[in-house]
Amino acid sequence: MSTNGELPNSLPLFLTDADVASLSDWAGAIEAVRTAYKAPGDEAGTPGRIFAQTPREWLRIMPSVPPSGQLFGSKSIAGSFADGLRVSYLISLFDKDTADLVALVDGNRVTGLRTAATTAVGTSTIVPQRPLIVGVIGSGFEARSHLTAFSHLLEFADIRVFSPTPANREVFAREFDGAFGAPARAVDSAQEAAEGADLILCAARSRDESPTLLPEWVGPNAAVVSIGSTTPAQRELPAELIARAAVVVVDARDEVVHGSGDMIAARAHGVDVDSLVVTLNDVLTGETKIDAEQGIRIYKSTGSGLQDIVVAEMLVDRARAEGIGTVLPVGIVTSRK
Repeated sequence: MSTNGELPNSLPLFLTDADVASLSDWAGAIEAVRTAYKAPGDEAGTPGRIFAQTPREWLRIMPSVPPSGQLFGSKSIAGSFADGLRVSYLISLFDKDTADLVALVDGNRVTGLRTAATTAVGTSTIVPQRPLIVGVIGSGFEARSHLTAFSHLLEFADIRVFSPTPANREVFAREFDGAFGAPARAVDSAQEAAEGADLILCAARSRDESPTLLPEWVGPNAAVVSIGSTTPAQRELPAELIARAAVVVVDARDEVVHGSGDMIAARAHGVDVDSLVVTLNDVLTGETKIDAEQGIRIYKSTGSGLQDIVVAEMLVDRARAEGIGTVLPVGIVTSRK
């Protein structure tokens, strides 16, 4: 506590979920993420998630001081089981020079935007620059958002989608058929979606947390994207497939290696996970080179506060320029220590 607190020169901005929807676009989010991961990395700037929980409530904090941009802060995810499961997301942004509170952002839509934008950047580093045969396992929000984000960086030759629910995969195929210059069709099995594909997008976990992709379905030079296993209890990729990989590109090394059920299981099966994993930062800064034509390449993501903060800063910059959002009538004091 201090008695010499100063109010900020500019009052903080609040962006609602509707504001975020009006300001969002894939190109801006992709560029914000790429810029952040191309800057020299410092793992201390984006530590792992912080958890607080009881049987009834839980709180997850994802902090980051990005190497790029002018803002830093955290995303808070609050959950309560008092009435089913209810979850809310709040991103707090502070100025790097003054520590002033700059903005509060409803993080509901930011999470989906930053996840797919980061995956698109990561995937672009492990696939060849030619039209790709894409196999999609899943037909929900994640599958839709990721395929849309991919379209900004990749070319498609053919899109095949499998969902356990026939109606869902048919709707997905109709929605994306010709949308990105390539045909899209529903197939009857995950195997049919994966076999012969240049790129396999895993965007649906099984109900019993068993892998949704079998190693024998994956060609010797295919790229695989896994975004559905983000906790130790969740599974998406089999250990045998990870063992066959030439490289695994990750958005956050510690979170993926020690916090993803896929990698934990692979290590338990004797896979030398540490020798396979390289960070997206190392790839984009040129420290690690990847042969995008040879061997099985995997992109594995658990998400990080870095992605939330840089995308939220992009949204705040746009909001200021376009006069969108609510300027709060009060701010918080910043004290000199």
